[in-house]
Amino acid sequence: MPAPVSDQTIYDISHVIQLSVAPVFLLTSIGTILGVLSTRLARIVDRARALNERLDSNPPADRVAAIHAEMRTLASRRRLVNLAITFGTTSALLVCVSIATVFLGAVMKASVAGAVASLFILAMAAFVAALVFFLREVLLAVRSLHLA
Repeated sequence: MPAPVSDQTIYDISHVIQLSVAPVFLLTSIGTILGVLSTRLARIVDRARALNERLDSNPPADRVAAIHAEMRTLASRRRLVNLAITFGTTSALLVCVSIATVFLGAVMKASVAGAVASLFILAMAAFVAALVFFLREVLLAVRSLHLA
């Protein structure tokens, strides 16, 4: 038969849930950024496929060099987006682990402050890296844009 739940236990659990709310908002923002990055990656892939089709249709020689140059730019953009997605996903996973660590610490009545702080700092560092790679990709995309 399970032990009765005391008022203190309920208070402890509600406090742990309150501590987990801020990281959950962070997860929402990371998820939004990952969605944007996935869309950008899909657009890059679609553009590369379209350029490959142009190459297959034997374009004039002067266009082949331009197509290859654009494909090199797309490859660089794809690499930057992949890095941003990797760091964004790493950040989200670290936030999830930090939330789980808070709950485990509460259940086991163990001091996990150092571990949670470390995980959160690593998560923020990974998120910053994701945003830096995202910015680099956007700047590369804008720089490669040729307006008539």
